[in-house]
Amino acid sequence: MSTNRAPQSGDRLHCCIVKPARTVPGLEDDVRAGLLAPPRTLPPKYFYDDRGSRLFDRICDTPEYYPTRTEDHLLRERAQAILSRARPDHLFELGSGASRKTRHLLSAAEALAQHPTYWPFDVSEGMMLEAGAGLVRDYPWLEVNALVGDYNGGLANLPRPAGRRLYAFLGGTLGNFEPDGALAFLRELRSCMEDGDHLLLGVDRVKDPAILWAAYNDSAGITAEFNRNVLRVLNRELGADFEVAAFRHRAEFVSEHSQVEMYLVPGREQRVSLGVIGRKITIGAGEPVRTEISRKFTPQGLEALLSAAGLTLLEHYQPPDGYFSLVLAVPA
Repeated sequence: MSTNRAPQSGDRLHCCIVKPARTVPGLEDDVRAGLLAPPRTLPPKYFYDDRGSRLFDRICDTPEYYPTRTEDHLLRERAQAILSRARPDHLFELGSGASRKTRHLLSAAEALAQHPTYWPFDVSEGMMLEAGAGLVRDYPWLEVNALVGDYNGGLANLPRPAGRRLYAFLGGTLGNFEPDGALAFLRELRSCMEDGDHLLLGVDRVKDPAILWAAYNDSAGITAEFNRNVLRVLNRELGADFEVAAFRHRAEFVSEHSQVEMYLVPGREQRVSLGVIGRKITIGAGEPVRTEISRKFTPQGLEALLSAAGLTLLEHYQPPDGYFSLVLAVPA
């Protein structure tokens, strides 16, 4: 029976869990592997509890932090060209978060009379459902299939619906991988792609170190508080007793590796109980704990990385200052 009733939002917002294809280390595993002995490290994913996510949103609004607004401007300006080239039936976004920048792609699709299904993939079910409810409200044609999972657990169990697929990996997040990890991730993503599929990738570029330093050391101190937030997460989740205020934020550009490195550095010796892990550690005064790397790319290095992963660069979108790159690539 035919009907003129527009599809209701409840009919167009769905959610399912994507089982990991491999074991994903948890917080205790990562602390045991990285924090018990120097050089001490923590993965950046633990920044992003509710408080950390709000702090990162504030970082994106600081005058020094150019990546988010530069990528947003590129997407707004180039979204129709991207959608015209890719013509996706399905839009997959890895690490979708609140799907704010995705709206540029969806609005372009609407203007082009394309109606792809949107598949956000992230660890936060609540955030995706909240964002999805707004999207299906604002785009009456849109169906959202939220996928709950961690892309660090592999992509083999992602759905593979029939039709052309556009995979989006935005925000410069590829830079948080070590070089071997970035290549392995892109190769795994390539294995999900078939002829007719496209990858839209956003990465930050090598530039004046002073600009990079300012972006990770904002004058308002929000990045510093964001960095220290990982210690609050450890205190809460592991029953640890880090003296959060005793650690200062340090971020620097290491030119030989083309990456910004973020650290937490105690001003005085810290004797810390790690609670449920049952271990105590001593971190010396001035001993750094690395909490993040953010690699920066040249156009040549990016193209070489894509080629090594089995991908061919089709289009390279960049602002006049060359601060950021959006690239559209296809299986080689």
